Amino acid sequence: MEIEQVLDNALRKAAAVWIRPDGHEPRLVWALWRDGAVLVAVGGTEQQVPGLADGVACTVTVRSPTTHSHLVDARATARRADLDDDSAQALRAARLNGRPDWDDVYRLEPA
Repeated sequence: MEIEQVLDNALRKAAAVWIRPDGHEPRLVWALWRDGAVLVAVGGTEQQVPGLADGVACTVTVRSPTTHSHLVDARATARRADLDDDSAQALRAARLNGRPDWDDVYRLEPA
């Protein structure tokens, strides 16, 4: 099974993933799987992910939404995203608590 299919199946159900930008510690972050990439909002009142920046390579770790066991590690590249209205609305709707207010959104595209 291709890594993209495994990611797609797992991330459709997951609300959080572990992200480790190269050279930094892993962070558990809430995220949204959309159009073949993980969207991560940072800054403002949202989560902080040290080392996450445009062009940075990172590892995304996905756990099974049902058993919470390790499912897959995937290499990805972070790209700063300018969201269209539909993607921004989907990201806001995916936020489970609090009023979403971010400075940047990164698209983590599987390598």
